[in-house]
Amino acid sequence: MMLAIPFPQWLHPEIIQGLPFRWYSLMYVAAFATAYFLYRKQIKERNFPMSEDGLYGLFFYCIIALLVGARVFATIVYETSDMYRREPWLIFWPFRNGRFTGLQGMSYHGGALGGLLGIIIYSTLKKYDFREIGDMFAASIPLGYTFGRIGNFINDELWGRITTSPIGVIFPDATAYPSRLDWVKEAAEKTGVAIPGPDALVNLPRHPSQLYEALFEGVVLWVIIWLVRNKKPFKGFLLGLYSLGYGVIRFILEYFREPDIDLGYRFEIVKTSLPQALYHPPLSFSTGQVFCMVMIAAGIVWWIVAARLPDNKAIRVYSGQPAGTVVIDREADKKKRRKLRKKAQRTQRK
Repeated sequence: MMLAIPFPQWLHPEIIQGLPFRWYSLMYVAAFATAYFLYRKQIKERNFPMSEDGLYGLFFYCIIALLVGARVFATIVYETSDMYRREPWLIFWPFRNGRFTGLQGMSYHGGALGGLLGIIIYSTLKKYDFREIGDMFAASIPLGYTFGRIGNFINDELWGRITTSPIGVIFPDATAYPSRLDWVKEAAEKTGVAIPGPDALVNLPRHPSQLYEALFEGVVLWVIIWLVRNKKPFKGFLLGLYSLGYGVIRFILEYFREPDIDLGYRFEIVKTSLPQALYHPPLSFSTGQVFCMVMIAAGIVWWIVAARLPDNKAIRVYSGQPAGTVVIDREADKKKRRKLRKKAQRTQRK
């Protein structure tokens, strides 16, 4: 009896096979929609001075910046060939060999950096407090991120390490290993995976690390931030909490995920002869873990800085409007007051 979960045979990357519409793309739409409605809810409950048009503009800036950052970062950090250096237009070209493939290869850390730049640019142009905008994004993004990892699972990619636990999943495209290796025989025996012959390649169960990340980096992190969003001690606190929380959770979960085969470990303090798919030495760090260290440090440093910035007192609800109303943004409000003043002056002249 096999003690593992077979990957669902009915699950394919394409929503309808033969058509260029993929679940992964749909998950991006679901992620952006979730973040949008959670952000909009915060604007209403706090009476934050931003109109619907302003909210559309903010998300337009941030989504474009996020996608550009995620794509460029992926081609720079995770692409080991010089294909994109020789032909940089391919970075945003969604076709390969005459068929539509979409933009395959997106980096979370690049997307986070791009999104952050989008927030800074929009806040500067529209004269909003970057800390307030960032805090509301921090309470909106994690739940949307859940959909991205579900998309990775459907794509049969970014699988975890080999496991003999009953929650292991046999991914069709995962790397198979020769049955003559002792550790392969042992893992196959424990999980009930059949070995066809002495020289056969065996596909062993792996941790569904994509779903681990969807749960902990998405749902759990979102619940934590959402519950403290109205209790933050200073402006910018949630932005630091997101950076620190995501960094810690992802760093831990990377121990269950197999590093990119062509990249391996960026730092390997303690070396091992065991394959990366089977064992992750505690003092060897993958690319994702290195960037998570940066996020953890950045979150702590930002807390120290934000707590000392002027006008850092957290505003729970903005005054001047009845609770729950749609708030007019600053620019629109100024224009409206100017029109009223001019109308009053014309009336006085008459």
